[in-house]
Amino acid sequence: MSNPELIRIGTRAAPMALAQAEQVAELIRKHSPDTATKIVPCKTQADLWQGDLARLGGKGLFTKEIDHMLQRGSVDIAVHCMKDVPGDKPLPEGLIFAAYLPREDVRDVVLFPEGAEHRALADLPPGATVATSSVRRKAQVLRDRPHLQVERVRGLVGNRVERLDQGKKGWSAMILSLAGLRRLGLEHRAEQILSVDEMIPAVGAGVIGVECRRDDAPVAGLLEQLNHAKTMKELTAERVMLHGLRGRCNSPIAGHCITGPDGQLVLRGMVFTREGAQFVHAQHWGEAGNDPGTLGARVCADLLRQGARELIEGVPR
Repeated sequence: MSNPELIRIGTRAAPMALAQAEQVAELIRKHSPDTATKIVPCKTQADLWQGDLARLGGKGLFTKEIDHMLQRGSVDIAVHCMKDVPGDKPLPEGLIFAAYLPREDVRDVVLFPEGAEHRALADLPPGATVATSSVRRKAQVLRDRPHLQVERVRGLVGNRVERLDQGKKGWSAMILSLAGLRRLGLEHRAEQILSVDEMIPAVGAGVIGVECRRDDAPVAGLLEQLNHAKTMKELTAERVMLHGLRGRCNSPIAGHCITGPDGQLVLRGMVFTREGAQFVHAQHWGEAGNDPGTLGARVCADLLRQGARELIEGVPR
């Protein structure tokens, strides 16, 4: 089967998303030099709405319009950050994820206003405000440091950093993903890198997924050459857990799967209340066969036995 002559890449119009799309384009050209690529940006509803996404329909709005473009045939593939792909809904009809790129750094980092004397969350005084877009980060910050305030913030990452430096909002710190800062060339702003024990990552953190139409065999065949098997296994375990929990966009859920030196999968999952005061935790290792779906289901079942459903339902929609 010959490779396509042109692949149109659907993506959000945000700078970080465009950087991800260009990364995919470069890989396509590397594996198929005769295939041209064209990036087709789209401003999604989630990009235009600056309020709480839960009020508009959830973080699936980051992907919905691009998926519709793919279903209509306006683009040939869609590039998504997997942490933005909902875990409580099936994929749109006729679409599949044919490739996952090697996972990037999953850690979160703390930024402070330029010229600030603080270098770590532990330096902040009681009542200081930490800005973040994530309910997962908010819950974990308040779990460990209930004396701080956490304010939800949305918008382009570059704009968020500018607002932090301007000081108009009174933010003392901001938490962002390290991988995202790297894509934007802002890694130097990270003052404190939080370990995965200090801040358990989101399900799908650091993973770029490439979606195509199920019946588009030439494109799917090319994308299979880009797929990173290790990342796919780890992501599968995380997303099976998330799907079983039926977590919504406003559910503080964390999940992180790694492959140990012996090749065994290890999945850790947590569910929090919004303020982090209550949480449940489970960690399991892959058994015979090391099936990621089975591992994800085991961790999910353990969390549900501990009361995860009650915690999720207790968070206002």
